[in-house]
Amino acid sequence: MLLASFLAALPASTEEPYRQTLVSVERNVHVTDWDVDGRTVTPDCPFNWSVKTRRLKGGKQDGVDVILVNNGATTIVVVPTRGMGIWEVVHGDVRLGWQSPVNEIVHPGHVNLSARGGIGWLEGFGEWLCRCGLESNGAPGIDTIIDNTGAESQVQLNLHGRIAYEPAQEVELVVERKPPYRITVRGTVNERMMFGPNLQLMTEISTEAGSASLQVDDTVTNRGGLPSEFQLLYHVNFGPPILGAGSQLAAPFQLVRPFNAHAEASILQFSEYGPPEAGFVEQVYCVRLFGDEDDNTKVVLHNADRDKGAAMSFSLKTLPYLTIWKNTSTLKDGYVTGIEPGTNYPNNRSHERKAGRVPKLKPDEKYQTSIKIDILANGKEVAAATDDVTKIQAGRQERIETLSNDGLSGADE
Repeated sequence: MLLASFLAALPASTEEPYRQTLVSVERNVHVTDWDVDGRTVTPDCPFNWSVKTRRLKGGKQDGVDVILVNNGATTIVVVPTRGMGIWEVVHGDVRLGWQSPVNEIVHPGHVNLSARGGIGWLEGFGEWLCRCGLESNGAPGIDTIIDNTGAESQVQLNLHGRIAYEPAQEVELVVERKPPYRITVRGTVNERMMFGPNLQLMTEISTEAGSASLQVDDTVTNRGGLPSEFQLLYHVNFGPPILGAGSQLAAPFQLVRPFNAHAEASILQFSEYGPPEAGFVEQVYCVRLFGDEDDNTKVVLHNADRDKGAAMSFSLKTLPYLTIWKNTSTLKDGYVTGIEPGTNYPNNRSHERKAGRVPKLKPDEKYQTSIKIDILANGKEVAAATDDVTKIQAGRQERIETLSNDGLSGADE
């Protein structure tokens, strides 16, 4: 007994990762206004990283929790109150993010997703990376389902689903004590209701100490007892300094189709960006990409001088569709582009179901996705990333198509 007590009192092995629970519904834990840094956890690490939790005050942001992960070179702002979305990422003078007219991180309690015909989702839209799903994403409107009585029933779907406004139930910080000193924020978010979906998102947002990159690894699980549809789209949004007049999107394009007639009028410039323009009407393009021998692909958005940019790498096996959203309006109105990998295009779910782009999970079945984001802080890094795109393209030609005459969206192939 004395030996057991002595061993229990010894400090944890420095080989074991450092762990801290930040949120736990199961254990009734909520840690806020808390700090930890590399000097105490990884004293041999050459980068003095830190992680801080803060609860925002005032206005519609009141009560929102944020986690500030600084790996010693890059700061990532994670919002567990908002579906484990990422508000912004900053590395030196490069910021991943944009300036939305919604300039505070709005608490979900202030957002009515059904407002204005189902587009209330936009009342809090301002983050760099948010997930659209899980039950559905895309345009609002009516869809037909089988209800709990076994009968067909019509439901009103809101824009882009609910997961971005669901608070995390479990959040944990994990830090590796050995190189590369990976810092990971793990979160669990449930989207469930009686006689409805029971879907769970488990995410790991991680970065290595001193790096200019991060990775988002997600697992969607059907926790219900019956097969369940789901959709997942990553709304990744860029403004200045990466977006500006002359910015370009480089990717191994296979197929590009306009979402509607308005986008079709500018389809030859689908990958090019102009300056802020008052009255600009958004343009959306539905894209299929080429991948390498393992179906991995990469897209790069860079500025006109080709000395700042961001690269996103992901697998076409799990995120086969890409949507490009161009909204180059004035800076005050939200000068932004969305580069959006997903399981589908952002049509109403009824439309995507007919096109075969609504996956279904069996009970306890999992669907895993991964996106790696690299910040490109100079011309050499931009050139290397665009060279990777060229290698994936491998001389294969892109195909640009116009709208069909059947009255359906340009997303249909």
